[in-house]
Amino acid sequence: MRIVIAEDAVLLREGLARLLATAGHEVVAAVGDGRALVEAVTAHRPDLTIVDVRMPPSHTDEGLQAARALRAVNPSERILVLSQIVSGRAAADLFATDAGGIGYLLKDRVGDVDEFLRTLDTIADGGEVIDPLVVRQLLRRRTGLEALTPRETEVLALMAEGRTNTAIADALVITEAAVAKHINRIFAKLHLSADDTTHKRVQAVLTYLRR
Repeated sequence: MRIVIAEDAVLLREGLARLLATAGHEVVAAVGDGRALVEAVTAHRPDLTIVDVRMPPSHTDEGLQAARALRAVNPSERILVLSQIVSGRAAADLFATDAGGIGYLLKDRVGDVDEFLRTLDTIADGGEVIDPLVVRQLLRRRTGLEALTPRETEVLALMAEGRTNTAIADALVITEAAVAKHINRIFAKLHLSADDTTHKRVQAVLTYLRR
């Protein structure tokens, strides 16, 4: 396969390139940031792209953003995302479509070379691979949804309809303060810890709709 690597850690990037070359693959580009990744994929049209989640300049989710951008342009783009952290939310975003050809693994999995190479083949063939630890986190998030009380479920259902706190209070004949308390409990049970309340509200609704 012709492969592009996006990884800002030089040692890991070079190590991956050598491993892939030894396995008979061609690394057509090896870059260290999201912008260079998009440019490399556009220029080389690889069979597969390996992307680190955290890259310059902010070292948060630049690689993930680049992967989403590439899939938005070409939903059949074959991409393996590597991460040092377990993020069920990031994985859920990547696997939101049915296009296939996508994978999300923790970097520790690269240590099992044979399994790693099989993973690349699976993704290149249009399959999907997700790290078992990420699957467990996704299941825990679902358990959080199951933990909602009937009233909290009602509130979340109304949130999914796009209703404001005032509208929810009117529909359930309760006070807005009671609605706010229910919503905060929903956020806690769904493990939504972002500071932005609007963001948490969207994530809660997405969790409900996916269910």
